[in-house]
Amino acid sequence: MIAGIVLAGGRSQRMGRPKGTLKVGEETFLERAVRVLREGGCGDIVVVLGVDAPQLPGLTMGSGVRATKGGEGPEQIDSLRAGLRALPATAEAAVVIPVDHPLIEPNTVTTIIETFEACRAPVVRVFHGGRGGHPVLFAANVFDELLSSELPEGARTVIRAHDGDLVEVDVDDPGVLIDINTPADYEEHLGELD
Repeated sequence: MIAGIVLAGGRSQRMGRPKGTLKVGEETFLERAVRVLREGGCGDIVVVLGVDAPQLPGLTMGSGVRATKGGEGPEQIDSLRAGLRALPATAEAAVVIPVDHPLIEPNTVTTIIETFEACRAPVVRVFHGGRGGHPVLFAANVFDELLSSELPEGARTVIRAHDGDLVEVDVDDPGVLIDINTPADYEEHLGELD
Protein backbone atom coordinates (compact mmCIF):
# COMPACT_ATOMS: atom_id res chain seq x y z
CA MET A 1 0.00 0.00 0.00
CA ILE A 2 1.25 3.47 -0.92
CA ALA A 3 0.37 6.02 1.74
CA GLY A 4 0.06 9.79 1.53
CA ILE A 5 1.28 12.47 3.91
CA VAL A 6 0.04 16.08 3.86
CA LEU A 7 2.38 18.47 5.64
CA ALA A 8 0.11 21.14 7.15
CA GLY A 9 2.01 21.95 10.33
CA GLY A 10 3.75 25.16 9.31
CA ARG A 11 3.18 28.40 11.18
CA SER A 12 2.00 30.32 8.08
CA GLN A 13 3.53 33.53 9.41
CA ARG A 14 3.91 35.17 5.99
CA MET A 15 0.34 34.23 5.03
CA GLY A 16 -1.15 35.39 8.33
CA ARG A 17 -3.48 32.41 8.65
CA PRO A 18 -3.24 28.62 8.37
CA LYS A 19 -2.62 27.76 4.71
CA GLY A 20 -4.73 24.64 5.01
CA THR A 21 -7.83 26.82 5.44
CA LEU A 22 -7.25 28.84 2.25
CA LYS A 23 -9.52 28.08 -0.69
CA VAL A 24 -8.79 26.78 -4.15
CA GLY A 25 -12.18 26.73 -5.85
CA GLU A 26 -14.69 25.27 -3.39
CA GLU A 27 -12.10 23.27 -1.44
CA THR A 28 -9.62 24.26 1.21
CA PHE A 29 -5.97 23.64 0.41
CA LEU A 30 -6.06 20.79 2.92
CA GLU A 31 -9.18 19.16 1.46
CA ARG A 32 -7.66 19.40 -2.01
CA ALA A 33 -4.37 17.82 -0.91
CA VAL A 34 -6.24 14.90 0.65
CA ARG A 35 -8.40 14.49 -2.46
CA VAL A 36 -5.40 14.65 -4.81
CA LEU A 37 -3.62 11.92 -2.83
CA ARG A 38 -6.76 9.76 -2.68
CA GLU A 39 -7.62 10.15 -6.38
CA GLY A 40 -3.96 9.66 -7.29
CA GLY A 41 -3.96 6.21 -5.69
CA CYS A 42 -2.81 6.57 -2.09
CA GLY A 43 -4.32 4.27 0.52
CA ASP A 44 -4.03 5.61 4.06
CA ILE A 45 -3.45 9.35 4.32
CA VAL A 46 -1.93 11.16 7.29
CA VAL A 47 -2.47 14.90 7.73
CA VAL A 48 0.22 16.48 9.92
CA LEU A 49 -1.05 19.55 11.76
CA GLY A 50 0.98 22.00 13.83
CA VAL A 51 1.79 21.02 17.41
CA ASP A 52 -0.35 23.86 18.78
CA ALA A 53 -2.96 23.79 16.02
CA PRO A 54 -6.55 22.87 16.70
CA GLN A 55 -8.24 20.56 14.23
CA LEU A 56 -8.55 22.65 11.08
CA PRO A 57 -12.14 23.67 10.43
CA GLY A 58 -13.81 22.23 7.38
CA LEU A 59 -11.60 19.16 7.11
CA THR A 60 -13.60 16.09 6.27
CA MET A 61 -11.34 13.26 7.34
CA GLY A 62 -13.21 10.36 5.78
CA SER A 63 -12.16 6.73 5.66
CA GLY A 64 -8.43 6.06 5.68
CA VAL A 65 -7.54 9.67 6.56
CA ARG A 66 -6.35 10.71 9.99
CA ALA A 67 -4.68 13.73 11.56
CA THR A 68 -1.64 13.79 13.80
CA LYS A 69 0.17 16.62 15.53
CA GLY A 70 3.50 17.81 14.16
CA GLY A 71 6.89 16.85 15.48
CA GLU A 72 8.98 18.27 18.27
CA GLY A 73 10.58 21.06 16.23
CA PRO A 74 9.48 23.84 13.88
CA GLU A 75 11.08 22.52 10.69
CA GLN A 76 9.29 20.73 7.84
CA ILE A 77 11.35 17.59 8.56
CA ASP A 78 9.76 17.48 12.04
CA SER A 79 6.31 17.32 10.44
CA LEU A 80 7.48 14.71 7.94
CA ARG A 81 8.81 12.57 10.77
CA ALA A 82 5.49 12.84 12.64
CA GLY A 83 3.70 11.73 9.47
CA LEU A 84 6.04 8.78 8.94
CA ARG A 85 5.57 7.64 12.54
CA ALA A 86 1.79 7.73 12.06
CA LEU A 87 1.82 5.52 8.94
CA PRO A 88 0.66 1.92 9.16
CA ALA A 89 3.41 -0.71 9.08
CA THR A 90 2.01 -1.91 5.73
CA ALA A 91 3.06 1.28 3.92
CA GLU A 92 5.51 0.45 1.12
CA ALA A 93 6.09 4.13 0.41
CA ALA A 94 4.69 7.57 1.14
CA VAL A 95 3.82 10.37 -1.27
CA VAL A 96 4.45 13.66 0.54
CA ILE A 97 2.60 16.86 -0.35
CA PRO A 98 3.08 20.19 1.44
CA VAL A 99 -0.32 21.83 1.96
CA ASP A 100 0.96 25.04 0.33
CA HIS A 101 1.18 23.35 -3.09
CA PRO A 102 -2.57 23.36 -3.88
CA LEU A 103 -2.42 23.05 -7.67
CA ILE A 104 -0.90 19.57 -7.97
CA GLU A 105 -3.06 17.28 -10.11
CA PRO A 106 -4.11 13.73 -9.10
CA ASN A 107 -2.55 12.27 -12.26
CA THR A 108 0.84 13.48 -11.03
CA VAL A 109 0.44 11.36 -7.89
CA THR A 110 -0.64 8.42 -10.08
CA THR A 111 2.49 8.87 -12.22
CA ILE A 112 4.75 8.89 -9.16
CA ILE A 113 3.13 5.75 -7.75
CA GLU A 114 3.27 3.89 -11.08
CA THR A 115 6.93 4.85 -11.47
CA PHE A 116 7.73 3.56 -7.98
CA GLU A 117 5.83 0.32 -8.55
CA ALA A 118 7.80 -0.27 -11.76
CA CYS A 119 11.28 0.40 -10.35
CA ARG A 120 11.13 0.42 -6.51
CA ALA A 121 13.47 3.42 -6.32
CA PRO A 122 14.11 4.79 -2.81
CA VAL A 123 13.01 8.27 -3.90
CA VAL A 124 10.83 9.42 -6.80
CA ARG A 125 10.88 13.15 -7.53
CA VAL A 126 8.77 15.13 -9.97
CA PHE A 127 10.12 17.69 -12.40
CA HIS A 128 8.38 20.18 -14.64
CA GLY A 129 10.23 22.34 -17.13
CA GLY A 130 13.56 21.13 -15.78
CA ARG A 131 12.79 22.15 -12.18
CA GLY A 132 12.16 19.83 -9.24
CA GLY A 133 8.90 20.16 -7.36
CA HIS A 134 6.40 18.39 -5.12
CA PRO A 135 5.19 15.80 -4.34
CA VAL A 136 8.07 13.46 -3.52
CA LEU A 137 7.70 9.73 -2.91
CA PHE A 138 9.89 8.08 -0.28
CA ALA A 139 10.10 4.27 -0.20
CA ALA A 140 9.76 2.54 3.17
CA ASN A 141 13.42 1.50 3.02
CA VAL A 142 14.44 5.15 3.55
CA PHE A 143 11.99 5.93 6.37
CA ASP A 144 14.65 5.19 9.01
CA GLU A 145 17.01 7.62 7.29
CA LEU A 146 14.32 10.31 7.36
CA LEU A 147 13.72 9.62 11.05
CA SER A 148 17.44 10.06 11.81
CA SER A 149 18.43 13.08 13.87
CA GLU A 150 21.37 13.85 11.58
CA LEU A 151 19.69 15.63 8.66
CA PRO A 152 21.26 19.09 8.36
CA GLU A 153 19.18 19.88 5.25
CA GLY A 154 16.07 17.96 6.26
CA ALA A 155 14.68 15.54 3.67
CA ARG A 156 17.05 16.99 1.05
CA THR A 157 19.87 15.22 2.92
CA VAL A 158 18.22 11.86 2.19
CA ILE A 159 17.40 12.81 -1.40
CA ARG A 160 21.04 13.77 -2.00
CA ALA A 161 22.27 10.57 -0.34
CA HIS A 162 20.28 8.61 -2.93
CA ASP A 163 21.21 10.80 -5.89
CA GLY A 164 22.56 7.78 -7.79
CA ASP A 165 19.46 5.62 -7.41
CA LEU A 166 16.55 8.03 -7.18
CA VAL A 167 14.19 8.42 -10.13
CA GLU A 168 13.14 11.76 -11.56
CA VAL A 169 9.85 11.91 -13.44
CA ASP A 170 8.99 14.76 -15.79
CA VAL A 171 5.30 15.64 -15.49
CA ASP A 172 3.05 17.97 -17.47
CA ASP A 173 1.80 19.64 -14.29
CA PRO A 174 3.01 23.18 -13.51
CA GLY A 175 1.26 22.84 -10.14
CA VAL A 176 4.23 20.84 -8.85
CA LEU A 177 6.22 24.10 -8.79
CA ILE A 178 3.60 26.46 -7.35
CA ASP A 179 4.17 27.20 -3.67
CA ILE A 180 1.70 29.58 -1.98
CA ASN A 181 3.50 31.24 0.93
CA THR A 182 2.24 34.83 0.91
CA PRO A 183 -0.94 36.75 0.03
CA ALA A 184 0.89 37.94 -3.11
CA ASP A 185 1.57 34.31 -4.14
CA TYR A 186 -2.11 33.50 -3.62
CA GLU A 187 -3.27 36.45 -5.71
CA GLU A 188 -0.78 35.67 -8.49
CA HIS A 189 -1.95 32.07 -8.90
CA LEU A 190 -5.50 31.92 -7.53
CA GLY A 191 -6.97 35.42 -7.56
CA GLU A 192 -8.13 37.70 -4.80
CA LEU A 193 -7.68 36.46 -1.25
CA ASP A 194 -10.88 36.48 0.85
